[in-house]
Amino acid sequence: MPAEIVLVRHGETEWSASGKHTSRTDLPLTEAGRERATALGATLSPRWFSLVLVSPLRRARETCELAGLGERAEVCDDLREWDYGVYEGVTTAEIREHNPDWVLWRDGCPDGELPAQVSERADRMLERLRHSVDRADGDAIVFAHGHILRVIGARWVGLPVAGGARLALSAGSVSVLGFERETEVISLWNDSGS
Repeated sequence: MPAEIVLVRHGETEWSASGKHTSRTDLPLTEAGRERATALGATLSPRWFSLVLVSPLRRARETCELAGLGERAEVCDDLREWDYGVYEGVTTAEIREHNPDWVLWRDGCPDGELPAQVSERADRMLERLRHSVDRADGDAIVFAHGHILRVIGARWVGLPVAGGARLALSAGSVSVLGFERETEVISLWNDSGS
């Protein structure tokens, strides 16, 4: 069986629970987030990971550590969340009060990142992950954030960044990118263990 790429969205934070856009703000996990991250250890333990990558942000690192892979993790700046610029800490509903036509996947964020910039980071990350799984000496795992992981999932199957809008991703969820014969597929998406 070919190696796979496991994507883990960090556990719940106060802002993820309330729907606030969170990129640079370095929030810790909530108690529920820590419990889910710890439970991920049992979910992930049957696999061997030859590569463990984690976003530099605390919520992703904490999830990785509680899942039991922190000692092997390499911090990777390309896994940081989409930079929301002036929309940091603001909900979509609040943004639309002033900008009713705004769509993250199309417009990006003022003083933050545009979709093309996030796509570039995701593509770099996927190139590295493809190289890792091509060696087939174990699976690769990534601990990161909702929007960047949705972009990675979309780009894996050849969709533009906007395709990530169709891939809901819960805090503390596990997804798997794999292959059907030589075709890159999403083998599992948004498994929150419930």
